[in-house]
Amino acid sequence: MLIYLLKSTVCLLAFSLFYKLFLEKENIHVFKRFYLLGSLALSFYIPLITFTTYIEQPVMDFQVSNSFTPNAIEVIPVEEPTNWIPILLWFLYGLGTLFFAVKFLLNLYRLIEKIRSNEKVQHKDYVHVLLLKHIVPHTFMKYIFLDKQAFDNYNIPQEILLHEQAHAQQKHSLDILFAEFLQILFWFNPLIYSIKKDIKLNHEFLADHEVIKQGYNAKNYQTILLSYSSKPSGYPLESSFNYSSIKKRFTLMKTHTSRTAI
Repeated sequence: MLIYLLKSTVCLLAFSLFYKLFLEKENIHVFKRFYLLGSLALSFYIPLITFTTYIEQPVMDFQVSNSFTPNAIEVIPVEEPTNWIPILLWFLYGLGTLFFAVKFLLNLYRLIEKIRSNEKVQHKDYVHVLLLKHIVPHTFMKYIFLDKQAFDNYNIPQEILLHEQAHAQQKHSLDILFAEFLQILFWFNPLIYSIKKDIKLNHEFLADHEVIKQGYNAKNYQTILLSYSSKPSGYPLESSFNYSSIKKRFTLMKTHTSRTAI
């Protein structure tokens, strides 16, 4: 088991370094999305691959003398002391897995309750869930969570709605759920959290690209993003705004608009 974990960690590290060095700043967001998901899957599959080599053993021709009579040997069983280290490690692993599984299920339950207990408005293929409190817009599957007061007063910019619709249309929540599932099983591997963060950031790149592609002014859009990203948000299973990623997003938007102008 330890060898498998070491191999999977090395694979994940290699995929992650390649992404950071050569892919993150490129405007190939769809490819990057599947690269990151494939990196997670392959990193835990590759170590399972084994290669078997068969070696033909030479036949030894020997004779046993009939005059040899072995003495009877009495075998006395020796009771070996119990090795508690593997037992302790498996216990800690099970405890961590249980903790993250319960945490995931609680987040999912709260999300379902939030959908069930608030007003919902169907809009095309999406459902606007209107909350009676000031929130940062965020998305899970086809559900877009919005501030009811701002929505009723038409105070939510169209760019923000398009951004959230892109998350829903491209089904970014499935990627997050996949990463969360692997995090439950491999919670002790810090690279899992790094890859999950990269996946969420790339989702923002994809959504930003959809807004700019619709012809909206990039500078105005960036100003709107700043006003929303400065508000606190903490939605582990949803796609939401993140202030720490703003600089990278602005850089890629600038690159995209420059190439479009050329």
